[in-house]
Amino acid sequence: MNMFDLTGKIAIVTGGNQGIGLGITRGLAGAGATVVIANRRAAEGQKAAAALQKEGFNVIAIPTDVSQKVSVAAMVGKVMDEYKKIDILVNNAAVMIRKPLEDFEENEWDTILNTNLRGLFLCCQLVGREMIKRKKGKIINLSSVLSQIVQPGRGVYATGKAGVSQLTRALALEWSKYGINVNAIGPGLTITPINEKYFGENPDELKKTINTIPIGREAYPVDYAGTAVFLASDASDYVTGQTLLVDGGMTIV
Repeated sequence: MNMFDLTGKIAIVTGGNQGIGLGITRGLAGAGATVVIANRRAAEGQKAAAALQKEGFNVIAIPTDVSQKVSVAAMVGKVMDEYKKIDILVNNAAVMIRKPLEDFEENEWDTILNTNLRGLFLCCQLVGREMIKRKKGKIINLSSVLSQIVQPGRGVYATGKAGVSQLTRALALEWSKYGINVNAIGPGLTITPINEKYFGENPDELKKTINTIPIGREAYPVDYAGTAVFLASDASDYVTGQTLLVDGGMTIV
């Protein structure tokens, strides 16, 4: 028996149309899962799903704004109507605003936390209720190395990600009795659409950050696929409440 086989599993990946989310979507689908991309912009989700379908993967897209409970509920309802179950939830959707804390506007604070923390909780809660009924499920939250360390200009983002790691622990504690494993992945420096433009304009900062990574390079979305498959599979049945840092060793220095 292949402990990493996800054949027959139904997975939801929020923000699964690009960046780390797309890498995880491809990884789960490659392991046999049917994957639902839940992202805000319908056209982008459909485009990503169509491309993956051409590669032979079972992937669909449902437009979803994770910061709005009614939107999350509608998405979960559609998945349940179509597949009758949800085995795996990956909470990846996130936004980033780089700014000194003294310059942050209240609405910018809300923008980050409404998606990165509140939206993640809504997805956990609404999908979790379905998993509780079946007494089984795997939830994977995307945290960050910034839940452990802090970098200038990313204080609010780091605050949200620290909340993600602690919420992961709380959910794991409360839902273990229902057969639900809740873990998080903490990515390090990764080249994705959320920061590609920034590092293109600030190459010296990219080089400086890479110099702090023992492995000696930045990460790419594919680097997170294996960790996600592990946490979604039977191989991780005795793992819960953990934030697995996939950071090239950044946080050990």
